Parts: sequence; structure tokens; C-alpha cells
Amino acid sequence: MRKVAVIGLGHVGATAAFILVTHGYADELLLLDKNEKKCAAEWGDLRDTLPRNDHYVKVNWSTWDDWSGLKDVDVIITAFGDVSASIKTGDRFAEFPINSANAKEVGPKIKESGFHGIIINISNPCDVVTSILQRETGLPRNQVFGTGTFLDTARMQRVVGEKLGQDPRNVSGFNLGEHGSSQFTAWSTVNVNNKSAFDLFTEEERAEMDQASKDNAFKVGFGKGYTCYAVATCGVRLANAVFSDAKMYGPTSCFVESVGTYIGHPSIVGKNGVEAVPELDLLPDEREKLEASAKKLKDSLATIYPD
Repeated sequence: MRKVAVIGLGHVGATAAFILVTHGYADELLLLDKNEKKCAAEWGDLRDTLPRNDHYVKVNWSTWDDWSGLKDVDVIITAFGDVSASIKTGDRFAEFPINSANAKEVGPKIKESGFHGIIINISNPCDVVTSILQRETGLPRNQVFGTGTFLDTARMQRVVGEKLGQDPRNVSGFNLGEHGSSQFTAWSTVNVNNKSAFDLFTEEERAEMDQASKDNAFKVGFGKGYTCYAVATCGVRLANAVFSDAKMYGPTSCFVESVGTYIGHPSIVGKNGVEAVPELDLLPDEREKLEASAKKLKDSLATIYPD
């Protein structure tokens, strides 16, 4: 029995719930949102898909003051927040005061429910919110992780693939660091059909593609007011890796001992969450960028936990 809860039913949370139901990735789904009218509406809309859906999924919702249903949930996807703040400013950290407060409210509620599964965080700023959720729930670090640069890496793969007329899945490599302004493409890790990015592209082309992969989130956001499909797909993909014990190697917002914080970095995801964080052999300038990004995240977190 694969039981998933989605906390926060804005555009991203609702899209994740839709994917879980229509693809049959969950056997049971629990919805939670402060806006109980919206929560009940999403519940009703999802249930109306069932007579035409290829899969049957038991869909439930709960009031904001009743978190008891989380006790036997396997995976929680957190997607609370106010994306308009990020879109208006072009900075995901605009949601920091909103979602740090949300995480400090939600974390204890999850803990009190008796939940002992895996949390996959989407809410921005993803790395800091993931850190707060881990502290507030008291769960081991491996059981709390975020989408992080899983999405940024997908954007890089898409941009590089289009540059070469290739399926983006032919592109390997990673975007690292904060899921935000200080993230970067680690070109030393990027290969296309076993050819190094350094052999395929000039320095100028790499810089252009790095910027393009950063910019697309806000191009989408400015056009439609939010983003949802890509990041929701990332969250569900990670949930599937947990359910299937895939031992999937890919970037997440995970705790990296060498930099002392949650940050976008490759990890191994299986039934126990983040089961390993393999070290990367980065170029010196890439290591500097990763450490600078980590410092930004740790400084921000220190405003919440001064100790």
C-alpha cells in the first residue's frame, strides 16, 4: 500500500496530487491545506476522475486541525507557500519569511501525528525549508529531503539537449547548490552521449546555457503567474524512487556533510530516503561556488536558529 499525503494545494501541490492519481503512483492519497474549501474542492475534482481514470486511488482530505491521518502515511510531499512572492521579485528567497513560518508550524504537527515516513519538500526556498522541516519533525536527515536542483538539472538537460537536437535524457550531469540564484551548472559533470561538455561547447556557449537554465523558471512564472508541471513531476519522481527502492542517483536537496547544510547535490534515493551522498570530484571553481552557495543557506538558516 503506497500512501501519500500532499500538504499545500496551490498550483504545485494540486498538480502533484493530479499526477499521483492519474498515473496510479499512489494507492491512497491524503490532502491537507489551510484553505479547507480549496482542499475539499480538489478532493472532489480528483475523485471525479476515477470513473475515467486507468487507476483507482483512494482520495481523502482532512481539516487543518486534524493531522492524525499522517500516522501511517509513507511519503509526505510538502508544497505550501505563496509563489506570487517569488514571481514578483524574481527571487525564490522572497518566500523565506512566509515558508519559514509555515515550516515551523507544519513540522511539529507532522511530528505530533506519529508520522515516521519520508518527507519530500518542494516549498521554497527549498533547501532552507527542508532544513527547518527536518529540525522541527526530529526525523533523521535521510528521511527529509527536497527537490532542490533536481529541477534545475532537468532545465539544464533540456537546454543542452535542444542545443544539440538531442533527447534531454541523453544529457547527464548536475546543477548544484541552492535551488535559487546561487545554483550553477557543474560542467565538469556534464556529458552528452559520453562526450564531455567541454569538448562540445565553448565557454561562451556554456555560460549562455547556464543562464538559460536559471531563467526559464521566471519566464514561465511571469507568463502564467506560477510554475507547476516540472517541479511537481520532480517531486513525484522522487516519491516513486522511494516506493520502488530504486537507488536512484540524482540531485536532491540533501544534507551534505562537507558543506554542513542541505543543498542541491547528487544522492542515492531508495526506500529509506536519501541513502547515500556520494562525493563529487569537482573543479576548484565549482567547489568554491558550492561552498559559497552553502554559506548563503547557512547564514539564512542562522536567522531562524541562532544557535
